[in-house]
Amino acid sequence: MARLKEIVFDADRPSQLARFWEQVAEGYHVRAYDDAEIARLAALGLTPETDPVVMLDGPGPVLCFHKRPGPRPYRNRVHLDLHAPDRPREVARLLALGATIRRTEADYTVLADPEGNQFCITDWP
Repeated sequence: MARLKEIVFDADRPSQLARFWEQVAEGYHVRAYDDAEIARLAALGLTPETDPVVMLDGPGPVLCFHKRPGPRPYRNRVHLDLHAPDRPREVARLLALGATIRRTEADYTVLADPEGNQFCITDWP
């Protein structure tokens, strides 16, 4: 049986989108670039800022942001649900980071990250 490895986001700018999600999901951080990885990127004419694949490590599944050139479908096929003890306050914080509200329901709010990927903030269980 397969196991979840990571959740993958198509991105126009992987490093910027990863930094957005780093501030959204508690305990997640951009995977550190060691000297060997920086040298590998440099040999390809890249830097951590232009890396086509940026990973976020944290307490749950790895979040992977990879460059996907060209048009994308209208809506992402996979999204994250996050819960917060004070949903309105968390939504306000995320709006300040660059998210936008798509719609608000009784017990959750649908937002989009800076590249249009939708995610939900739900009330704390």
